[in-house]
Amino acid sequence: MPTITGWTCRDIRFPTSKHADGSDAMNPDPDYSAAYVVLETDRGIQGHGLTFTLGKGTELCVAAVNALAPNLIGKKLEDITAHMGAWWQRFANPDQLRWVGPEKGVLHLAVAALVNAVWDLWGKAEQKPVWRLVADLTPEQFVDLIDFRYLTDALTKDEALAILKAQAPGKAERIAELERVGFPAYTTSAGWLGYPEEKVRRLTREAVAQGLSYIKIKVGRDLADDKKRCAIVREEIGPDRYLMIDANQIWDVGQAIAWVKELAPWKPLWIEEPTSPDDILGHAAIDRVLRRYGTRVATGEHVHNRVMFKQYLQATAMGFCQIDAARVGGVNENLAIILMAAKFGVPVCPHAGGVGLCEYVQHLSMIDYLCIAGTREGRVIEYVDHLHEHFVDPCVVRGAAYLPPTAPGFSITMKPASLDRYRFTA
Repeated sequence: MPTITGWTCRDIRFPTSKHADGSDAMNPDPDYSAAYVVLETDRGIQGHGLTFTLGKGTELCVAAVNALAPNLIGKKLEDITAHMGAWWQRFANPDQLRWVGPEKGVLHLAVAALVNAVWDLWGKAEQKPVWRLVADLTPEQFVDLIDFRYLTDALTKDEALAILKAQAPGKAERIAELERVGFPAYTTSAGWLGYPEEKVRRLTREAVAQGLSYIKIKVGRDLADDKKRCAIVREEIGPDRYLMIDANQIWDVGQAIAWVKELAPWKPLWIEEPTSPDDILGHAAIDRVLRRYGTRVATGEHVHNRVMFKQYLQATAMGFCQIDAARVGGVNENLAIILMAAKFGVPVCPHAGGVGLCEYVQHLSMIDYLCIAGTREGRVIEYVDHLHEHFVDPCVVRGAAYLPPTAPGFSITMKPASLDRYRFTA
């Protein structure tokens, strides 16, 4: 097994705001960006990882990565992976630096980039994609990946082990099924808020032609405009496909309830991020009302850590759990969240609206299906058709489904030419 000997971290920014790609009510002109990490080893194998940003502020994540990365130097990969839950707890809570978190914000984004780079390194060392690396673990090895501190009032290690053991017998059959048909995808690419109506209609038609049954659009800027756009999408997709809407935190609680009631005739499956991601009780209040109209709350892309997810689940404040591969502390923390969601009966539908996030989260949903939930029913992965050309092994979506990655690692290695071209310098 390799030993980590060094690292680099680069500020990478793509000018997506030029064409309103990624635009929403809260973020009208995002430039999809990343703090991009490469771990070097004595064996020549590299571990790649990133955390997603919207342009300005990426330099803060780079600084945080550079503050944390020295804690990896000289570490043998086998020593990290032998008891990874215990290692993660120490690494995610560094002495003194923890004060500027803890386990949230810029510091935790940097943790995610580095932890995910370790997972990429582990997959490459074992010559397995990350989803298969985890699927091949025993239930006992799986639970050893997780830090259960702060979670045991909602999920104990024994409960997690029972969930994993219950799904173990059918795992081989599910792997074969996954390799045959993939994992269902949904698209947001048709519905960015800055797109004109004719473009929304054209892209929705194209999505339907590709076989996609789930279409998400952005809302929250203008109610009359939202009604028009919902009507366009519903007209194009028909009554049997699913429309989802996303407000990106723009409303107060009462406003969210009132606004989504106005959109109820178009039967949205969920309202995503209707209010502040820190307002767990507000989300619970919104969900309590809107579920009577057939709409549930979906959230998670800005939920800081597993403790907040625990409270969301305990408060019945989310109908769909949207993990984010680089918001919480990487693979380990996401596995804890997926296990809690399984215990509470909430389907996991990852957020992937950002550079590299589709590449990341396909692995996490496949682990959920194979090891934890044992089903794909009610579960979809977001697919945004932007920037995949910059990755060595980009995600593959065919027939409205993600095909399981075959290359070793976490699918996050960027092409050197892209790293050079889009590196940001002030």
